[in-house]
This record gives sequence, C-alpha cells and structure tokens, in this order.
Amino acid sequence: MKAHQKGMVVWLLGHSGAGKSTLAQMVARQLETDGYRTLSLDGDVVRAGMNSDLGFSDADRLENIRRVAELCKILLEKDLIVICSFITPMQSHRDLLRQTLGDRYLEIYLECPISICEQRDVKGLYRKARNHEIENFTGIGSGFEVPLHPDLIVPTALWQLEECAGQIYRLAISTQS
Repeated sequence: MKAHQKGMVVWLLGHSGAGKSTLAQMVARQLETDGYRTLSLDGDVVRAGMNSDLGFSDADRLENIRRVAELCKILLEKDLIVICSFITPMQSHRDLLRQTLGDRYLEIYLECPISICEQRDVKGLYRKARNHEIENFTGIGSGFEVPLHPDLIVPTALWQLEECAGQIYRLAISTQS
C-alpha cells in the first residue's frame, strides 16, 4: 500500500459498449497490484442500487451524476483512487463533476463509433433501443456531446485493451508524484 497516496477520481465516459467497465477493472487491478488503494464505481451497478429511484430523463441523468460526484468527494477524503465508469453524455454534467471535484478529477473519453459499440453490445441494448423497447438510450434516442476538454482521449476501437488501460494507468499515476 502506498504510504502517501493522493485521492483522485478517474472518470471513464463514453457510449455504452465503448469499454468503460472493462477498462475500469483492468486499471483498478493494475493500480492495486502496484500498491494503490482504489474503488470502482460502475454506472450500471450504481443505478441498480443507490440510484435505483432515477430514470433516464435529463433531470434524472443530472441527479445521477450529482449524487456520484458527492460520493466521490467523500471517498477523496480517504485518499482513494476512485475509478468511475459512467456514460456521462452531457457536457454540463462533466462541468458539474469538474466543479465539484476540482483538480482531483481526470476526465477520460473512450472514443468509439456507435457501430462498433453496437457490435460489442452483449446485453442487446442497442437492438432494444432501435426497436423502441428502450427510450432515451444514449446515442439512439438521446444525444451524446463529445467532451470539450478531456484529460485523455482513448480510441477504444483502434487500440488493444492493454494499450488503452496502459494510457489510463499512466495518467492516473502521474497525479501521484
């Protein structure tokens, strides 16, 4: 365990199927192997539990992110590296995160075309959205604003998983020096 670890939020955002959860797990595992204390927050898990009362309206999406930002503030007090994997489709939501978390927030955009995300869709969410079985699905029934000022852009359709995870890992540990 690192004696003088500095708390940080590493926020992975992008469309469903861009690789957020997979890369969050890989980066957390590497950080833990190297002695860092981490905690991962996954959008699907948070929505199934703590935020199960929220839907997918614009107001509910904002409230989802606001609650997670407040939880992250608490976790930062314990000097954890918190790895978050949330779609976070709106720039105003990312601005709220940066305002709430300040310089302890790293925004990582997992850039991936919708066509590739659909090919990776093991849950069938894109198919359901296209068949109008799911409303307000990001990229189909609801918009996604490309981040204006991410700290890192990771092209997950072009790079191998290990290369993607390595880039995120190196940025995360660069904040520790």
